[in-house]
Amino acid sequence: MKAVTINAFGPPSVLTVVDCPKPMIAKGEVLIRTSYTSVNFADIKNRTGNKAKANFPMILGLDVAGVIEEVFDECSDFKKGDHVIAFPKNGAYAQYVVANEQVVFRIPNGVPLEKVAAIPTVLFLSYILTHHITQIGTEDSVLIHAASGGVGTMLIQMAKKRGVKKIIGTVSSVEKATIAYELGAHHVVTYENFSAQVNEYTDGLGVDVVFDSIAGTITEESFNCLAPYGTLVQFGNSSGKAGNIKTSDLHSSCRNVKGFSLGTTRSLKPELLQQVAPEIFTLLQDESFQVPIAAVFDLEDMEKAHELMESRQHQGKILIKIV
Repeated sequence: MKAVTINAFGPPSVLTVVDCPKPMIAKGEVLIRTSYTSVNFADIKNRTGNKAKANFPMILGLDVAGVIEEVFDECSDFKKGDHVIAFPKNGAYAQYVVANEQVVFRIPNGVPLEKVAAIPTVLFLSYILTHHITQIGTEDSVLIHAASGGVGTMLIQMAKKRGVKKIIGTVSSVEKATIAYELGAHHVVTYENFSAQVNEYTDGLGVDVVFDSIAGTITEESFNCLAPYGTLVQFGNSSGKAGNIKTSDLHSSCRNVKGFSLGTTRSLKPELLQQVAPEIFTLLQDESFQVPIAAVFDLEDMEKAHELMESRQHQGKILIKIV
């Protein structure tokens, strides 16, 4: 099979298309013929060495959409030919991948493959953030950082469906505001002095929930517009820097911080993903629910896909079509 591997941490040029053996499966696993994979920011961090441990050659990628090629035994919940999405155990940038059945999900009839291919990471994450880590509702105002990205576009729609009274997004440039407005944001601002603008839009009250995937100084400034009793949900650090939080910013204002990792949850609590999967697919069957696709690349063009992700000029998801 063909796969994209790296043999050293570095720029997009370290991504190399190679021929390698088709992987073998063990008990509780399935072999999937990949139709699509996607590029997530975690892939960039893994490629550059900011997240992954050196274990070369390495196949990157978090999720796939494809077709079951092989099951280990007849007791499997899956059969050859089933269309599924999954989180592979050893990377996703390959024509065939192995996944534990606990993190494989059968695609219902009527859900377009390209639409579902874009969502395994971003929609599972967004749904859990808005329905389990927080329970946002009609009395809340929320701030969504990186609002035009894969997770941000999902969070806006989650907030809209839950009737949130005020949805504010941040973007890196005014050109990216359009997609956030189209999906339901009431206000969209750039990062420069964003807290002052958020406070203005909330009549000085601040927002009840901040969804923060950036960390660093963005986390720190978010406290300038987080309301008393509010929650900051920290689920990523695309800035590559940690945000400093003072305990005095918490107890005196009754505010709190919650952390979440989809990767940790896949490993330690995969049953939560199984629990929310039916809700995810119900959303995708709704034609009004949008899954913005920024670009679709071939497997051989993975370097270009990573360059686009790192440029931060995309809006929506970056897909890789594998044939």
